[in-house]
Amino acid sequence: MTDIIDKASENEALFLAEALYKAGRPSEYQGESNYECDDCGGPIPEARRKAVPGCTRCVLCQAYFEHGFP
Repeated sequence: MTDIIDKASENEALFLAEALYKAGRPSEYQGESNYECDDCGGPIPEARRKAVPGCTRCVLCQAYFEHGFP
């Protein structure tokens, strides 16, 4: 049981470190967003294009790109 708890604590620390790192640097997304995903070719919703200026992937493809899973 402690292995699961240790792993959960480790994951939490990694997510917190990543969030703090991202919060302290300027956004890497700039310019116009794509209307279609570069990876799957599907549409990128308007809400995502507004929330993440310069996005080139849909949410699922971006998650896969960043973390290796959808």
